[in-house]
Amino acid sequence: MNSHDLPPGADDEELPEPPTVEAGVPEGYRAGFAALVGRPNVGKSTLLNALLGTKLSIVTPKPQTTRHRIVGLLNEPFAQIAFVDTPGLHSTHKRMLNQYMNRSAAVSLDDADVVVFLIEALTFAPEDEYVLGRIQRAGKPSILVVNKVDRVAQKDRLLPFMNELSRRHDWKAIVPVSASKRSNIASLPRLIANELPESPPMYPPDQLTDRSEQFLATEIIREKLMLRLQDELPYGLTVEIERWQPTEDGRTEISAVVWVERPGQKVIVIGEAGELLKSVGRAARLSLNQALGRRVHLELWVKVKENWADSANALKAFGYEGS
Repeated sequence: MNSHDLPPGADDEELPEPPTVEAGVPEGYRAGFAALVGRPNVGKSTLLNALLGTKLSIVTPKPQTTRHRIVGLLNEPFAQIAFVDTPGLHSTHKRMLNQYMNRSAAVSLDDADVVVFLIEALTFAPEDEYVLGRIQRAGKPSILVVNKVDRVAQKDRLLPFMNELSRRHDWKAIVPVSASKRSNIASLPRLIANELPESPPMYPPDQLTDRSEQFLATEIIREKLMLRLQDELPYGLTVEIERWQPTEDGRTEISAVVWVERPGQKVIVIGEAGELLKSVGRAARLSLNQALGRRVHLELWVKVKENWADSANALKAFGYEGS
């Protein structure tokens, strides 16, 4: 693993060994990990959701929405693909939280069987160059996905753009897509599977992700906060489940804490007369009802932990280390 440009401990986060599933599979069946990598806000989570046909990763217009490695499982007759949605790789490591996200993405890339590199159509920024360097050092089979082609007015510029990129690296394929429109993504599973090892499935066929319901709940709540706050959103904001209690009538009672770094941020998240937090809670509850397939009673609280995004102990307590 090439980790000379990563913080100490980069080798500590490896993809967990999945449970082996013994089952009869067709000859030539393949299974393995495909890491979705790219700079922040290029559409990795949107592509994952489109490929799975369901919403697993949260999506907002804000860069660095994805903070954790999330595995989403796609079962096809010819393969089981464990997609690894990663935080956006970025060359600046301003805070410990940024370092964690970069480390999580880089290790997922190094441990994957195949790399799917997302960029934005007609754009190849310095951050993309940084990611490409990481891919080249990893030495894994790589597929380039040129996303957001629906936003390109002059379509005749796409082919020269892709031709130029084809000379930058030995790509197994270059595929223009619109993840948000689910356009031209049908060929990706087969192209990705071609680069995976022959293997029986690693997970049960009805499993969608390696993450717990509690983790997905924290992500849904954080998504609603990000969508509601937009430019006011404090970067140092995270969500922690304090209580998760099934009830006799089939509901789940959830109490969650929204952690911020300063008292002034607490005021922003709560809003005037508590209306902003109530609005977020309603939106999150409706999404949780749908995601969990049952009714949810949700209580939200806002608490302050000074500079938690630069505290190793706080990051570990909030699930950012070793996940």
